[in-house]
Amino acid sequence: MKKTAIPVALEGYPFILFGAFATLILALLELSLAAVPALILTGLVTWFFRDPDRVTPDNGGVFVAPADGKIIAVERMQDQRFGNEEVHKISIFMNVFNVHVNRFPFAGTVERVHLQPGKFYSADSSRGALQNEYCALTVLTGDNLRYGVVQVAGLIARRIVCWAEKGDVLQTGQRFGLIRFGSRVDLYLPLQVEPDVQTGDKVRAGETVIAHLTGPA
Repeated sequence: MKKTAIPVALEGYPFILFGAFATLILALLELSLAAVPALILTGLVTWFFRDPDRVTPDNGGVFVAPADGKIIAVERMQDQRFGNEEVHKISIFMNVFNVHVNRFPFAGTVERVHLQPGKFYSADSSRGALQNEYCALTVLTGDNLRYGVVQVAGLIARRIVCWAEKGDVLQTGQRFGLIRFGSRVDLYLPLQVEPDVQTGDKVRAGETVIAHLTGPA
């Protein structure tokens, strides 16, 4: 039998090692009242940066959730920041207990990566949706459909990590980044894609089908 392991995102190791080192020093100094909370905090940080494997649906034509969390908006709208056409927007809010590694919703080529500095309002607020710092990826699929996936910073989340670069060809469910300590991810889908979720639904990155193609590009 193969040994099991708890996958942890590389970005979490500095925080985990610092916490473990601080716990060790406090224990050696016999400061148990401080060492125990430090140990608990180190465990919580390790849990936050967990990166479990996911089973992505292999049927074509479906979009999977780019993040763990709760659906806070499903709407038809137009956002000048990400194009001039009307789109379906699906927003997923991640709290501090969710897995924070983000996964590619649908296979395609990254056409553009744009990091926009901004504010740090609560990620599930209307001000946060419009004014917070974000990293937007524009993706072109093999069927010439163009969609956007946007990582949005939040009140506590002050660090967006995006591993994807312009020209990368990524597969559905592939890891492409993370956001530290709670935030949101927005999807901007063309009208040929029909949402399969509604506000309040819980989703898992790389596994939950959140939309499907309804017609040709």
